Amino acid sequence: MTFTFRPLILTAMALGLAAPLAAQETPPAEAPATAPATGETTVAPAVPAMTPDQYINNPEYMLNIDLSTGGRIVVQLYPNVAPNHVERLKQLARAGFYDGVKFHRVIDGFMAQTGDPTATGQGGSQLPDLKAEFNPTPHLRGTLSMARAESEDSANSQFFIMLQPRFSLDRRYTAFGRVISGMQYVDAIHKGEPPEVMSRMVQVSVAADNKPMPPASMLTDTVPAPAAAPITADQLNAPIQ
Repeated sequence: MTFTFRPLILTAMALGLAAPLAAQETPPAEAPATAPATGETTVAPAVPAMTPDQYINNPEYMLNIDLSTGGRIVVQLYPNVAPNHVERLKQLARAGFYDGVKFHRVIDGFMAQTGDPTATGQGGSQLPDLKAEFNPTPHLRGTLSMARAESEDSANSQFFIMLQPRFSLDRRYTAFGRVISGMQYVDAIHKGEPPEVMSRMVQVSVAADNKPMPPASMLTDTVPAPAAAPITADQLNAPIQ
């Protein structure tokens, strides 16, 4: 399955984030459900949204993401606008799926994408894809949003963190949370498509589970030493300076 952020042709549309989209500037109106027995149209009952006092600063709806760039970022999840995406992230985090997963596509001044265990932009989890939960949450600096393929209902495990605002993504991708502390560690993620050195999520956990941060020795990117210049035959024969 190919995700929009892998290779995402919205690069042409918005500094390169999405592939050709079937989505319009605003999501199409949902068609009413059809009753199987009578053929009459019915509207599914609305599920009451969670109120801010139920999820803001509630550790069950917060993620701790420990990065190899040096520390922990804390994410406030938004179950009021994207309950299924929030549950997916929590489920995968508690299964250890994200531990060690790299940031495989990072565009300076735009976003950092991760969530693919193959680090190719082509992978995902074994769980079924999610139905889109597009919502009015703006793509601000620090917003977490789900990557997807051309199909609106193809998000699975990959997500991205906004480095700078990009409102052209609003209602085209499912925003489901925002970094509330530690953004400096997101800024330090190595850039590139793919980066020469891939930063990684060392550990991802639901805050309610109280997992301690890994030791500092694990929160360090391994940067290879610069390659030595090749020695030529002329250099070997040259006099010592």
